[in-house]
Amino acid sequence: MSTAEVRAAVAGDATEIARIQRVTWRAAYADLLGEAVLAQLDSAEPEERWASAIEHPDTTVQLATEGRFVVGFCVAGLAPAEDVASASGELPADAGRTGLIATILVEPRWGRRGHGSRLLAAAADELRQRGAERGITWVAESDPASLSFFRRAGWRPDGTVRTLDTGERRLRELRITGELEVVLVG
Repeated sequence: MSTAEVRAAVAGDATEIARIQRVTWRAAYADLLGEAVLAQLDSAEPEERWASAIEHPDTTVQLATEGRFVVGFCVAGLAPAEDVASASGELPADAGRTGLIATILVEPRWGRRGHGSRLLAAAADELRQRGAERGITWVAESDPASLSFFRRAGWRPDGTVRTLDTGERRLRELRITGELEVVLVG
């Protein structure tokens, strides 16, 4: 059996991260996002954005690997005020100590092997080192797999909802929040 690990991304990983995003979004989110969004993934722009994210000092990009294969990734950092604020725009007392899991994606063919949990635990560790005490993320309301994943980690919707316009569809997302002491289960 191959060894599964999590490691920090380096600039040379941007191509593989863009590939995983493209494959995963096409497999899991095509109905949510629409073809125009998916078509943008075929340009060089996603790879350039991932290279910038990897180099950004306030962002942590980590990769899940199995053997010699990169199978998933996670992007995290301290949460921007607009992600932490209530629907009325008020910031909670812990706004400066809240981390954001911006993305966790595991390529579907590598799913159900614990990669997502390892990525979340590694991101939570990194966020705690940056002074965060709790985490948030945004999940499509119509994405039961991701909602279930975060529920298993002890994270729950906090009642805040946002709607994104993809140009073809409107995507309703729930803000999920949880502790950064993530326990990996079986």
